[in-house]
Parts: sequence; C-alpha cells; structure tokens
Amino acid sequence: MSPDDVAVHQAIYWRWKASPPLLMNFRKLLQIFCLFVIALPLGGCLFRSRPITRKLSTAPLKSATRQELLDYINIQATKIRTMQATVDIDTSVGGIKKGKVVDYQQIRGYVLARKPAMLRMIGLLPILRNRAFDMVSDGNNFKLWIPPKNRFVIGRNDVQTRNPSQPLESLRPQQIYDALLLPEVNQNGEIAVLENGFEIVKDSKGHDVEQPNYELQVIRATGDKGPYLSHKLLFSRTDLLPHRQLIYDQDGNLVTDVHYEGYKDYDDLKFPSQIEIWRPQEEYDITLTILKLQLNENLPDDKFALQQPPGAQVVRLDQPQASSIVEMPRGK
Repeated sequence: MSPDDVAVHQAIYWRWKASPPLLMNFRKLLQIFCLFVIALPLGGCLFRSRPITRKLSTAPLKSATRQELLDYINIQATKIRTMQATVDIDTSVGGIKKGKVVDYQQIRGYVLARKPAMLRMIGLLPILRNRAFDMVSDGNNFKLWIPPKNRFVIGRNDVQTRNPSQPLESLRPQQIYDALLLPEVNQNGEIAVLENGFEIVKDSKGHDVEQPNYELQVIRATGDKGPYLSHKLLFSRTDLLPHRQLIYDQDGNLVTDVHYEGYKDYDDLKFPSQIEIWRPQEEYDITLTILKLQLNENLPDDKFALQQPPGAQVVRLDQPQASSIVEMPRGK
C-alpha cells in the first residue's frame, strides 16, 4: 500500500471516529422501526377488526334483458283496453310533515278505466252504502261529486291545489289512472335504461334481506324543461313482474310511489290484486284491494258521464278561493 493510500484510510477512520453517536443513533432508530413493523400485526391493542355480514335472499332468481322487460310492459299495455273493478279502499293521511298519520275507515268502491285516459271512481259510505264521492276524468278535466257536502267540484288534472291541512282535496282521478294501468313505453319519444339493483324483502322467517331486482328507468326526451326521468319500473327477480312504479315530475321530484302485490291471472293477463298509491308531496296513501275485476269489457261513454246535481254548490279548484275535500269516515 502506498503512503497516499494509508493517508486516505486514516482520514476516513478518524472522520468515522469523530461521529460515532450519530451513526449509532441512526442504527438504533432503524432497528426500532424494523421491530415495530414486524410486531405491528401481532399487536391486538393497535387495531381491531369486525366481520361485515350481508344478508342475501336465497330465493331462486330469474333473468331478463332490457328488451324482454320492455316488451312485457308494452304487450300488457296493448292488451288491456278497459277495466272495471270492485275494490275496498283504505286511506291514510299524514306523515313526517304533519307529524302524525290518520287512518280512515275502509269503504267499498268501484273503479272504471278506459284507454286512453278515461276513469271513474265511486266510493260508498259504510253500512248504508250511499255514495261518499263520485269522480270522473277524461285525462284533461275532472268532475267530483260529494253528496254528503252537496258539492260539485270541477278542475283540471294539470292544475294542482294543495291544502296542507286537507291533503285529500289534491286527489286527482288521473293519479289513480296512472297507477292502475302501466303506460306503454313509446320508443320514439322515450328511452328505457336498465339498472341492476337491490331491494329489501322478507325471507321465509320474516327477516329483512337483500334481493337483486331490475329497474327500468324511462327517460322522456321531450318536456318543457328538456329531457327528464318520467318514471321507474321495478321488477322482482323472482317472477319478473313489476312490483313498484315511481313517477316523477319534470323537476325530478317524486310525485307518486305505487306498490303492486298479489298478481292473479285474469283472462291470460296478470294483474295485481292490491295497489298502494303513496303521494309524498301531499302525504296521503290510498290502497285499492281488488275484489272483482273484469278486463276489456265494453265501457260506453255514458259510464263516464257525471252531471251536476240540481242545487249543488259548484267549486272550481282552478280558482284561488276553491276548496273541497273528499271526506272519508275515520277509523276508531
């Protein structure tokens, strides 16, 4: 080794000798960090884990494409031209806005519908079975006769009058019609989009479980405010039948939430035996339980004729001073 090499090694040695604490501290910190990393998974006090369970339905499921669901809706809509039904009517008023719910006594009624937009609904008072109300609609205008109040109400379906203290006066025949008969999805003016979703259902033991469903979202291309979500149809994967319909206005607000249960066969057509109509804005709920149903019978114009009775008080709901309500007998 040359004298120059000896000098270099000596300089390196004395420089290391002059700073051993710094190197020793670094080495100790490195050792402590390595031990911490190794011990971290073993230290139960540093973290805890909990299992996440997802309760899924074990019911056998069916599959369908967007087009198959769309075809079912359109075929059903084409086949059903008229309907007349004897129903039990259950009504509830109230919710979060009012802070309470009032249930009214069940009454018997009749519903007649004829496409494209004709509807008549009659409600009978309990026991005596006199008429509690009688209303008709041609899709644009409606008339409502309330014998107990001697009132004859006239209005338009597209003019809403809301009275928070008396939400039933906002009832329109068109709202019943739209819930009863699912509309045909027009390919020219509407777009149907399929979503694979989930819904909460009861299993055989009565427990809430998640179950896959299909959601057919119908977007209407033409509107005063541009394209908007018109309605959603939710299909159960157990039978591929529509069990819920959500209807929206052009501002995206949910205006009607309809549930369909108890499908039965009527002349090779499936129709629900119970239809629940919830109006979240007005907070009222109407459930129609179908006792007797006839489809595609001849329903002439006189079935939808409602004349103003002599001496009745005429109320026009499109005028500011108008106010009327279909009074239902309250339950005990």
